[in-house]
Amino acid sequence: MFTGIVAEVGVLERDPRSSGQGGVCLEIGHSRELGGRLAIGDSLAVSGVCLTITEQRERGSTVELSPETLSRTSLGELRRGRRVNLEPALRMGDPLGGHWVQGHVDGTGRVVGRRDLSAHRVVSFAAPSELVPYLVEKGSVAVDGVSLTVAARSRGRFDVALIPHTLEVTTLGSLATGGRVNLEVDILAKYVESLMEARWRRD
Repeated sequence: MFTGIVAEVGVLERDPRSSGQGGVCLEIGHSRELGGRLAIGDSLAVSGVCLTITEQRERGSTVELSPETLSRTSLGELRRGRRVNLEPALRMGDPLGGHWVQGHVDGTGRVVGRRDLSAHRVVSFAAPSELVPYLVEKGSVAVDGVSLTVAARSRGRFDVALIPHTLEVTTLGSLATGGRVNLEVDILAKYVESLMEARWRRD
């Protein structure tokens, strides 16, 4: 479980390589401080995707992606030097500063617009049609692992308002039109839908 509050931005140290077991490995460089919180077998959110650490170094971690993860996320497009948002799994006693994020990406979206307002920025994303019902104005959404509030929603797209801090400490500041991002809608919305469907079937 995560909160969508990015701990730091890491860098892909080399192009993705085969794991030899049908998957792909990513070698990610990060700070010594973050490395001190991680161990082999731990979960690490990489641009919003919950992955398991298979190798751990003082200043880097290796994670493995399954074919399913490659097909549902944007991580397969990463190449050496790309920056990624990193968040270790939530620990007992950690503050819940964002919202409940599982690291289970629901789909990918694309940047379709950007509007700079002094140091602030509004970014518009196109979302898959099956995810749009879960996006509500002032509701929560995770974009590349960053907990954000939906500022507005229209047909097939939604806007988020990014403050200077978010632009500086995450990869969202470098998003360009056409770029693909990982989306995870609010798990609470999916639970409500499931309960409503179950009640409808009973009635």
